[in-house]
Amino acid sequence: MNPIEQQLREAVGKFKQDQVFRFWDELDGGGRERLLGDLSQVDFSLMNRLVDTWVKNTPKAEPFERIEPVPVIPVVDPARPDAQEALAVGEQALRDGRVGLFLVAGGQGTRLGFDGPKGSYPIGGLTGKTLFQYHAEKIINLQRHYDCVLPWYIMVSQANGPATQSFFETNEYFGLNSDDVYFITQHMVPCVDDQGKFMLEDRDHLAMNPNGHGGCIQAMVEHKVLDDARNRGIDTLCYFQVDNWAVKVADPYFIGYHLQANAEMSSKNHRKHKPREAVGVHCLCDGVYHVIEYSELDIYPQLLETDANGNVVYYAGNPAIHILSVDFVQRVYDNFDQFPWHLAHKKIPFIDEGGQRVAPESPNGYKFETFVFDALRMATHEPVALEIEPPGEYTPTKQFEGDNSVVAARESMTNFWAKWLDASGSSVPRDANGKATIAIEISPLFARTCDEFVAKSAGKTWPVGSDLIVSEDGSVGG
Repeated sequence: MNPIEQQLREAVGKFKQDQVFRFWDELDGGGRERLLGDLSQVDFSLMNRLVDTWVKNTPKAEPFERIEPVPVIPVVDPARPDAQEALAVGEQALRDGRVGLFLVAGGQGTRLGFDGPKGSYPIGGLTGKTLFQYHAEKIINLQRHYDCVLPWYIMVSQANGPATQSFFETNEYFGLNSDDVYFITQHMVPCVDDQGKFMLEDRDHLAMNPNGHGGCIQAMVEHKVLDDARNRGIDTLCYFQVDNWAVKVADPYFIGYHLQANAEMSSKNHRKHKPREAVGVHCLCDGVYHVIEYSELDIYPQLLETDANGNVVYYAGNPAIHILSVDFVQRVYDNFDQFPWHLAHKKIPFIDEGGQRVAPESPNGYKFETFVFDALRMATHEPVALEIEPPGEYTPTKQFEGDNSVVAARESMTNFWAKWLDASGSSVPRDANGKATIAIEISPLFARTCDEFVAKSAGKTWPVGSDLIVSEDGSVGG
């Protein structure tokens, strides 16, 4: 028995997880190596604590005496003095090279009916441009406009990491400098059954899941993102998720508000119109900034309240757009043993005692994950909460049709861009409900904002009688 196997067997025995070696004698050398590789990733003390807290006992909700709506900066009006001041600060930070970008892109496109990393999904209904390409084009526009470099740190999963990197290489990094695109892989954690035992996905492989977007804290430190950022003079990281087509990847207004407040972490939020909209809720819990995940809202029923007019009282929904300071990420990492974990009861395929693969019809096990927004409660300076309007900023794509879907995102972006065309003097045809009756795509390489589009459209009439693609050079189609 080699030293690594001996060490792992001792850990497995200490924490009473010996069942993972059930098929050891049947495995060849490669299979044994794969199983030991999985086990080497496991933080056994952490998993033991999570099982004791969440599975073997009934966890108690955090006891808050007072929950209040979070103070919010209203949607940006460029004419407001505070917005003008924030813009100046944010734009200067971009010019000074203080800003980096952090993208969470560990998901697969399965729910979209797509085989591959979600970021490689062709979100552009007319052009077929992928989510990754749209984000890259925004970055290139920003770099040109502010004469800066915006390094792009991309967190992938073990499941999609190689395919994601290959996709970037095949597409020549969409015109970005490959030295400024940095891939990191997030941690995996074992799934457990109802008794807290590790499950096998195959005879030589643990059933595991990514440790949630909160795992970006560990990944940034352990994969040297913070070192790279500091070497570049970056102190501010703009966080977003790959499935949000519309996101403003480095919004100078948001950056400015964050820096003016000397905040360590800040978040955008959007107004909820339904109590059970599937987003977390920003709020103050005993005076401390929290986001309560939508799956946990029933624990705090006041967060579902509406006023006399039917408006949601705790309306600040979470679109997963944040800013974190580099030093803050390091401090949270140094205290990550205090970081909250969350539990999800899921249907987890597994190998039974007889070696047969089982696809359960009901939840049979637990997945543990962390949420990056829980870092907000660890901030010593009050976070900034900036309200946004979803059109042009928030188009989550969780499935192909229905709410938060590809179809809804395409419709949202078409109607958003239609307003740009109207502003430029080319009125878009609309139906009785005011929705555009054509499909529209405008390359971020041509225009990132309505003002930029209007300026570049001077003296030009756009052909809006049919579907319209505006390319990088302002030509139509292609």
